Amino acid sequence: MGQLAALTLVVRLMSPDGTVALEVSREGAGALTYSVLTGRDVVVEPSILGIVIDGKNLSDGVNVGRTEPYSIDEKYPWYGVHETAVNRCRGARIALTHAATRTVWTLDARACDDGAAFRYLVPGDAGAVRTPDEATTFRLPAGAIVWSHDFEGHYEGVHVRHEVGEVPPGEWAAAPLTVKLPRGAGYASVTESALAGYSGMALRADGHRGYAARLAHEEPVSYPYRLRYKAEEVEHLGRAASIKGAITTPWRVVIVGRTLNALVNADIVHNLAPPPDRALFPEGIKTSWVKPGRAVWRFLDGGENTFEGVKQFTALGEKLGFEYHVVEGLWQRWTPEQMREFMDDANQRHVGIWLWKDSRALATHEQQRDFFELCQTLGVAGAKIDFFDHEAKEMIDRYQDILRESALHHVMVNFHGANKPAGEARTWPHELTREGVYGLEHRQMPEWARHNTTLPFTRFLAGAGDYTPVVFGERRKETSWAHQIATAVVFTSPVLVFGGHPQSLLENPAVDLIRSLPSVWDETIVLPSSEIGELAGFARRRGSTWFVAMLNGTSSRQARIDLAFLTAGHYDALVVKDEAGEAAAVKVEKTTIARGATMAVDLRAGGGFVARLVPRP
Repeated sequence: MGQLAALTLVVRLMSPDGTVALEVSREGAGALTYSVLTGRDVVVEPSILGIVIDGKNLSDGVNVGRTEPYSIDEKYPWYGVHETAVNRCRGARIALTHAATRTVWTLDARACDDGAAFRYLVPGDAGAVRTPDEATTFRLPAGAIVWSHDFEGHYEGVHVRHEVGEVPPGEWAAAPLTVKLPRGAGYASVTESALAGYSGMALRADGHRGYAARLAHEEPVSYPYRLRYKAEEVEHLGRAASIKGAITTPWRVVIVGRTLNALVNADIVHNLAPPPDRALFPEGIKTSWVKPGRAVWRFLDGGENTFEGVKQFTALGEKLGFEYHVVEGLWQRWTPEQMREFMDDANQRHVGIWLWKDSRALATHEQQRDFFELCQTLGVAGAKIDFFDHEAKEMIDRYQDILRESALHHVMVNFHGANKPAGEARTWPHELTREGVYGLEHRQMPEWARHNTTLPFTRFLAGAGDYTPVVFGERRKETSWAHQIATAVVFTSPVLVFGGHPQSLLENPAVDLIRSLPSVWDETIVLPSSEIGELAGFARRRGSTWFVAMLNGTSSRQARIDLAFLTAGHYDALVVKDEAGEAAAVKVEKTTIARGATMAVDLRAGGGFVARLVPRP
């Protein structure tokens, strides 16, 4: 990414609250550029934007036409970080013509209170087949710190911290790419939204503080895909995907926040996605059959993989008061009589069932219809669909087809072996979570504590993640029991699948608190002591009850929690904290706390803390 020539401003968009500015400029008679600012601080330096169609960069030598401004100011119900999403932005549709080919196209750009975004729209006849590619870049300011992981595990990677000037050319980064801006200017994260009918976006470093957006045909093929798919299918991924008719790209998104609290509470990713189809979701996200909840799961932490063994997990889920039980692929070997017995037992216990299914067995519409008809007939609540492992357009199309067919049959969805979320949960509110995260299914993790204190500010910025938290056995490695319980508060997943054997949850001294943990939140506050990779402190409210949780990194510390966010009055507090000399133990205490109090918390390396605060009548 070389030095840009003199720039002529095309349009400057300012967010309604004045926090974020997006400037679109023209470089001499050449390419279009953009930059993102927060106040006087640069978030993205002038960077090339544009779309390539059949090898022609439509941004190179472009004539600028009419600009059509617009604004959005809306709120809608949401599941996850908070109960109401806020979408406030000022936008512009800029008419453009590529001089060499006379191709007419549009740049749609927005400056929002929580970030900036743009996309490309290229009209076309219904029969026209063209192959798009990407020309967008993101040049970050000198001194910025970035956190990213590569694609070897697809989106199940461990984020590495770099000074942006030291990132070597050619290094791949999976979105969201989180940035700590220099000179205390705040934070940003680069990702995409409204990914449908298109290839997913990867990022590739240029060695000069820039990242180029690349589409999936250039994205490295992950180990899981190489493991599960045939050689010819792996080779096929390297072919750029064609699109018939008009081309509307996903949004290229830069989340912006002065604080980590602002970053975590940003709604921009799902705001940019289309709202749900009211014919399928008459009450939107509050449609009656879309129901968040907690789940037990026999896979990570013991339990017999037999009909009776799996059935016992339903009974344990009932004892915990959890709403769901996620059943792995063993169900496919049961007889119809066993399946009816299993479902009858679950219904009597008021525990909903989710069934695992390999996405390779759902490659056609007929396969999808048959599976979801079976789920609907059985009364299954949800389906866990696995093994996508790449974000080529054909895989993105499969996600969308599965989402539509499952919605028609009122079956909720949890995607595994998946890519990052890109706002799908707004368009398809029955997608309650997806993996796309390096969670406790993995064993080869030297530092869970560093990873877990990084995830809330990286991967979880894109949307919900099925990390399968809370394991008290050996998989937790150096982290403490209190740390494990705190992950269930800090990590967002509207269907919260616990990784630990449910009997271990029932036998834990903190079982009363575990039983009371919600899976969605009305309000989230990131505590100011939080630091990426070192400490993640969250205060989260459900109804009038607050949960305060801390995940500690690799060094012991004392943290102080200011409870000024509480309303007036006193609270009954149930506190779960580290046992100083033993990671596999917790101290459970009851006390009374008033608004304005300060809690001092001693955290061991890899430790944690959770408090439940219930207002006194």
